[in-house]
Amino acid sequence: MLCALQRRCITDINKIVKKTGKEMYNKEEIEKIVDAQREFFLRGETLDVNWRIQQLKKLKKAVIDNEKELEKALSDDLGRAPLEAYFCDIGSLILELNETIRGLKRWARPETHFSGFHCFPSIVTKVYKMPYGVSLIISPFNFPVLLSLGVLAASLAGGNTAVIKTSSKSVHCTEVVKRIVADTFSPEYVTVIDGGHDVADMCLQQRFDKIFYTGSPKVGVHVLEEAAKNLTSTALELGGETGNWAIVRKDADLKDAARKIAFFKILNSGQICINVNQVAVAEEVSDEFVKELKNAFNTQIGENPTVNSEYPHLINEGAYKKCADTADKYRDRIVLGGYGDEKTLRYAPTVIFPVDKDEEVVQRELFSPLLPVVTYKDAEIDGLLDTISRREKGLSLYLFTRNIKWAKKTMQRMQFGGGCINEVCLHMMVKGVPFNGVGHSGMGAYHGKWGFMEFTHPQTVLIGSNKFNLSMREHPYSAGLKGKFIRLFEK
Repeated sequence: MLCALQRRCITDINKIVKKTGKEMYNKEEIEKIVDAQREFFLRGETLDVNWRIQQLKKLKKAVIDNEKELEKALSDDLGRAPLEAYFCDIGSLILELNETIRGLKRWARPETHFSGFHCFPSIVTKVYKMPYGVSLIISPFNFPVLLSLGVLAASLAGGNTAVIKTSSKSVHCTEVVKRIVADTFSPEYVTVIDGGHDVADMCLQQRFDKIFYTGSPKVGVHVLEEAAKNLTSTALELGGETGNWAIVRKDADLKDAARKIAFFKILNSGQICINVNQVAVAEEVSDEFVKELKNAFNTQIGENPTVNSEYPHLINEGAYKKCADTADKYRDRIVLGGYGDEKTLRYAPTVIFPVDKDEEVVQRELFSPLLPVVTYKDAEIDGLLDTISRREKGLSLYLFTRNIKWAKKTMQRMQFGGGCINEVCLHMMVKGVPFNGVGHSGMGAYHGKWGFMEFTHPQTVLIGSNKFNLSMREHPYSAGLKGKFIRLFEK
C-alpha cells in the first residue's frame, strides 16, 4: 500500500509528465521524477521476472494498438512511407519485444558454479543478474520509436525503472511515444521527458544508476563526462565518426553491390548510424560500378526522388542545409543527384565521384543521402585497409567480393561495431547477436539477451558452510602442511 506522501508524490509526477513540448522542465521537476522512480525501485516489484514479462507484454500490446499513429508520426517527422516505418521501427520493435519476452526467464535465471576445492567446504557459488536501478535512456531522432522503446524493453527486462529523454527534433514521434508510455505505465516506473539539450543536461545532472545514450560521438563524450561524476555505468551507441566504409573489390558482383548500397542510402534518406558513409571501389571496375549505382538509384526511387512520396526527407532545415552545402563543395564531381527541395526537405541521393580517401568528405559522418565514391587499386587493398584502421573505429563495415576467405579474414582483423559480407545492414536484425560499437562508435551492447545483460550487473554470492571448515587459510602459516595443500588446490 502507498502512504499518503507517496500518493502525493505520484500525483505531482503525473502533473509534470503531462507537460507538452512547449513547456520546459526544470531541474526540480526532473529530480522529483528520478526520486519517485528510485522509491518505486526500492520497493522491489521490478525484481519479479514474471512481473517484468507482464510489463513487456503490455508494451507490445500498446505498440500494436498504436501502429497507425506511430506510422503517421514517422511520416510527419521523417517522411517515411508506411512500409518503411513498419520495417525499420515498429516491426523491428515488435521482434525485439518478442525475443525478450520469450527469453527473459532463461536469461534471468541465477547461475550456479562450483566454488573450487580451495573454497571447501563452501562449494556452491551463485551469480545473480541484478538490475542497476533507475535508468536514463537518451534516444535520437532518426529511429525515434525503435531507439526509445526498444532500449526501454532491455531496461525493463533487466528489472529497472526508466526515464526516456526523447529527441526534440522528432516532435510527432515524441508525442505518440509519450502518450503510449503514459497510458501503459505509471510515471514512477517509466516516464518520457521531451525538450532540447538543456533538458538532457538537467537529466544528466541527476544520479541515475544506468545511462544509455544513442547519438553522435561528440555528445557521447559529454554524456560520459557527466556520468563519470556519479560513476554511473554508461552504454553509448554512436555513429562512425570518420564514416562507415563499404569496400567493393574488382571481383565483386557489381550489380548486386550497387543495388544493396543504393537501397541502404535511400533508407531514411541516409540518416542511419550504420549506413554506408563512403564506398571504396577498385579502380579497375569503378566506372562500371558507378553506372550500376546510378541505375539502381533510378530504378528504386525514380529519376526525380524529390517528388517521390515514398522517399524520406531530412529531419529539419539545418540538416538539409548541411547536406546541400556539402554537395555544393563537390559540385564538379557530382555524377548523380546534387539537388533537392527545401520545402519538403528531400535531397536526392547524390553520388560524388571520384573522391580521394584523404579528402575531408570521407573523414566525417555525413548522415545524409550523399555518397562519396573512393577509388583504389585492387592490388593495393591492404593499404586502404591500413588507412581505415588508423582512423576512428566505425560502427559498421561492408565488404563486397567473391573471395569469401579473404573477406572473413579481413573482418577478423579490422575493428568496428558489426558488418556484412556481400550484404548491408541486416546484421542488426539477427536474433541472439549483439548490436554495438567500439571506440568512437560506442561501448556496451544490446538487442535480446545482450540488452538484458547491458541493463543488469552480475552479482556473485558464495554460499558458506559452518561445518568441516579447515584452518589452512588462517594463521599461523608455518604450521603443518598448509603450504603444500594451498599450492595443490590453487594450481
